[in-house]
Amino acid sequence: MTTTLAAPPARRLAAVAPAFRQIGDLKRVRVAHADGSAAERAFVRAWAALAAGADPATVAARECAAAVAGARLAGVDAATLIACGLSAPQAETVLAQAVAELADALHPDTVGRLRDALPALVTDRTLAGGVPPFVSALCRQPRAGATAPGRPRLMVEPAENHAEHCWAVAVYAALLADDVGADPGPAFLLGLAHHLHNARLPDAGFAGELLLGAHLDPIVDGLTEAELATLPAPLAVRVRAALAGRADADTPLGAAFHAADVLDRVLQAHHHARAAAFTVDQALGDLELVHDGPVAGYHRTVLRAAGL
Repeated sequence: MTTTLAAPPARRLAAVAPAFRQIGDLKRVRVAHADGSAAERAFVRAWAALAAGADPATVAARECAAAVAGARLAGVDAATLIACGLSAPQAETVLAQAVAELADALHPDTVGRLRDALPALVTDRTLAGGVPPFVSALCRQPRAGATAPGRPRLMVEPAENHAEHCWAVAVYAALLADDVGADPGPAFLLGLAHHLHNARLPDAGFAGELLLGAHLDPIVDGLTEAELATLPAPLAVRVRAALAGRADADTPLGAAFHAADVLDRVLQAHHHARAAAFTVDQALGDLELVHDGPVAGYHRTVLRAAGL
């Protein structure tokens, strides 16, 4: 019998929201040595591991550990640390310090899984294998953003893509799993796969979905099954089972997923609002763009003289 569940406790949601905001910024972090955002590359990496037969729970733990560390280290990931000459223990220590900065926001059991996953982030240098075609399609497919029936579309640039959104929902759902009694493996898998249909169907947003009306569900179901057919059979079974959890929020899996999905959608809107309202005073004051150091006084003198 299905039991109706509450969302994660309000105090937990209040705690994780600032952490998720920082993790979500990996959608906007890029590096010189690779294409795409850190989030997009993590999405591809996760699907490559899953397609190669990796256990979803293991992939979830490793990608969540990378995401939480990345919230503080941005593009300085495990591979970069090793390439820069750090030993494996040194790199692991740096990553652990980064995770520790957000640990208070997360369930203690979740933090334990993240810490346990750190050694594999450092030591596993296995090259990523191939991925199903839908992975690259979702990396190219933009999200519609906020739409409403009868209203002009709100366009924000740059638009996130579906890979970035699905990655964020997967990570948030796995990080919330302990708060609602869900299994983090399926929660991660559901987040990663919940827009398979958009590999072929452009995103017209809520307004477009309403116009499709009775056609929407058959289209989504048919396109999803077509993409599932490109996966190894055992993985397709697991993904299909996880996707059943999106029907409602009355199960632990559904509660974790839907909390993660709505948080990512609204945090993305908050990002665009913050970017539009950003001021130089925030950079100079709140973020200490000109920070203390041996030449800080000279920097301030230059800026005063320049009228900045």
